[in-house]
Parts: sequence; C-alpha cells; structure tokens
Amino acid sequence: MNAQPDGHPGTGAAPGPVTGAKRSLSGRNVALLVTAVVLVIAVAALNLIHVPKVILRPGPVTNTLGKTDGKPVIEVKGVKTYPTSGTLDFTTVSMAGGPQYPVSIMEWLRAKYFEDDAEIYPEDVWFPQGITSKQVQKQSTAEMTNSQQTAEVVAMRAAGITVPETIKVIQLQKGAAAQGTLKPGDVLVKLDGTKVTTLKSVSTVMAKVKAGTAVPVTVERGGKQLRLTVPTSAGDGGHAVFGIAISPSYAFPYQVKVNAGDVGGPSAGTMFTLAIYDLLTPGALTGGHQIAGTGTMSEDGSVGPIGGIRQKMLGAKRAGAKFFLAPTSDCSEAKGHEPKGLTVIRIDTVKDAISEVEQIAQGKTSGFPSC
Repeated sequence: MNAQPDGHPGTGAAPGPVTGAKRSLSGRNVALLVTAVVLVIAVAALNLIHVPKVILRPGPVTNTLGKTDGKPVIEVKGVKTYPTSGTLDFTTVSMAGGPQYPVSIMEWLRAKYFEDDAEIYPEDVWFPQGITSKQVQKQSTAEMTNSQQTAEVVAMRAAGITVPETIKVIQLQKGAAAQGTLKPGDVLVKLDGTKVTTLKSVSTVMAKVKAGTAVPVTVERGGKQLRLTVPTSAGDGGHAVFGIAISPSYAFPYQVKVNAGDVGGPSAGTMFTLAIYDLLTPGALTGGHQIAGTGTMSEDGSVGPIGGIRQKMLGAKRAGAKFFLAPTSDCSEAKGHEPKGLTVIRIDTVKDAISEVEQIAQGKTSGFPSC
C-alpha cells in the first residue's frame, strides 16, 4: 500500500477532476457586481451629502390636561384646582434641516416625491446663516420657557388672580437716546407720571410721546428711587423710543410647573394658557371634547403666529381632534388645507379661545369664526 504525503493510505488511482474547483467570473456576473457596488456607493453618497433645505412633517400631539413620562403636563400647587376632562392638545412639527438635523439628498428626494404631508423650504427661511446647533437649541429652550411663564401669567389673570410684575431695563442699544440716564438693572416705577405696572402700560404711555422729546421717568436703582429726564429718538414707524430692552419679572402667588417633554419653541403658549385656566376654574372647560390648537401667547393675551400650521392640523386630525384653534395670523396658510372632519377656528386673543372652547363644551359644532 502506497502512502500519500498526508499520511493517509492511497488507492494508487490517478488524480481526477476536483469538485468545487474555482471558475472565472462571467462577463455578466462582473457587470452585475460592478453595478451593485456603484449602487451602494451612490446610496451612501445620497445619504451623506446634505442640501440646504428644511422639511416639515406632522409631529407628536400632547394633551396639556394629561401626562407625559408619567407626570402631569401641568402641575399647580398652592391653590385649589378643579377636576377636568377632555383634551387640550398642543401640536408640534417634526423638522429636519438646519445645523442640528441637516437634510441629506436621499431624505430630500423621499420627501419631495413620496411624502404628501411634507413641506420643503429653503434652509435660510428658518435658520439665519452661520447659526450653530448650540445656538438653535438655546433659543428653542428659551422660547419654550418664556411661553410657559407667559401662559401662567395670562391664565391666572384670566381666572381673576392678581399677578404683580415689575419692569426692568436689561439692555441699552448701541447709540440709545437713553444712554447716560437709564442703566441696565433699573426698575421702571413711573413713566411720564403714570405708574408702570405691566409691559402694556409702558407701550401705552410711549405711544403718546412725540419722538425727540424728553420724558420724566422714575426708576428704582440700588434700593433707591431716582427721578430722571430721559430723551427719546424715533424708532420704527416714527414712534418715540428710549433705545432700551425691557423685561418683566412676576411675583407668582402660586406655583405652576409645566412638563412639556423634549419640545422647544413658543407655539404651545395658547394651549398651556387654556390648560392652566381650566385647572384654576370650576368645571371642565372642554366639556369632555378633544380640542387641539396652536399659537404663541403674549402677556396682553393676544395669540400670535406660528410655523407649520398645515402639519399641525394634520397631526391634530390624526390624533382624533375634531376642533382646532388657529391664530388669525396663520389663516392665509391654513385656508384650503384643513383636513376633512377637522373644524378650524380662528382666534386673536385668549378671551376668544376661552369663549370658543366654552361654546364647544355647550354642544356647538358649527358657525365658528373660520379662516
């Protein structure tokens, strides 16, 4: 018996064909392989290369009368609150684009040709050139915080609760007429003989002042009151201005905490206001209905414009809402795009919003002011 090199006994037979021997690739297979590689590279490139676009899509909906992450969205402490029902949903927009979430070519193509509920804008419509991701996040968080505070003030005052406030100078603009008289940190006490109690009281007095004239102003500085004569200049529209930035500070009689989750921006202000008002007043404001909406909230109770109202209406409809509160200022964009089965009600002030919601609670289903 002959031994093979590997130490196993052999048969003495001549070597034959080996099953599984390598074969050269055919031209067709090579072409397919090259095509597949090219496609993989192309898809990767489409996902890696960014375009200066912003894509808006319907975002999540949150009931301000409900809970998020196991906590009430609105918590009021230090005062009696009342049980309620129904929903007052604030709506959001899912946004892709800008320094935080840049849009790839692939995402842009998908949104443009395959997503009916997506809207595409040039990036500079939403983001100033050169703004950083950190700046966007900081601004968004500040807007949400301010909207919550303003909602607390407006809701409490609408419920008949006094919320004292002081108005403080926080900045003098470059070349301000008030340079050398007013200083950052000054608290405005009187303006042209009128006591300063709110932001609106300041604008009311200044609306009567002729640009270029000096105004007697009493301020509190370092614990003392000072009487000053402050010059003015002409601002936008020719109105008299000091050239200062002012900010209110509130003495809240009760504690209100808003747990909005990972949401930024100011557009939930109106729905926060309604929810806080609902908790502070007897009875269910909604009458058990599911109502959604949007709108910024100003200290004087006016409802301001927002972005992405078409996506917000769609989000509200998909969440089951039958009624939607929309700022009058956004009506031109909303008109003609109202989802079927969703009654869109335009509002200008928190009083309008409360009144319309009360009408819904009483069973009214039509005849509302619309866009």
